[in-house]
Amino acid sequence: ADQREERRASGATNFEAKERATMINDEGQNVDLYIPRKCSWSNRLIGAKDHAAVQINIGHLDESGLYTGKFTTFAIGGSVRHRGESDSGLDHLWQKKKAELGQ
Repeated sequence: ADQREERRASGATNFEAKERATMINDEGQNVDLYIPRKCSWSNRLIGAKDHAAVQINIGHLDESGLYTGKFTTFAIGGSVRHRGESDSGLDHLWQKKKAELGQ
C-alpha cells in the first residue's frame, strides 16, 4: 500500500512504473526475457510477431581475405523486406561500416 501511495504522489502511472522495471541478476547482467531489436535500416522496433525480420552477421576479413573471428550484426525488419529495400539497405549499411573499420 505504501508503494502505491508513493507512485501516486510522484505522478507515475502503472505503465511508467513497469517501463522502468528491469530484471537484473546479482552479477549485474540484464536477464529480461525479451529485449526488442531495432531495424538497422529504418531504426524501427522489430516486434516479437514480425516473422519476416532477419538478423545477419557479416564476418570481417583481413587483407588476405581470411576471417578474423569478428563480425557485424545487422537486423532488417519485415516491412523493409516487404518493400524490397533490404538489399540496398544492407549494402549501404555495410559500406558505411567498412568505412568506419577502415577496410
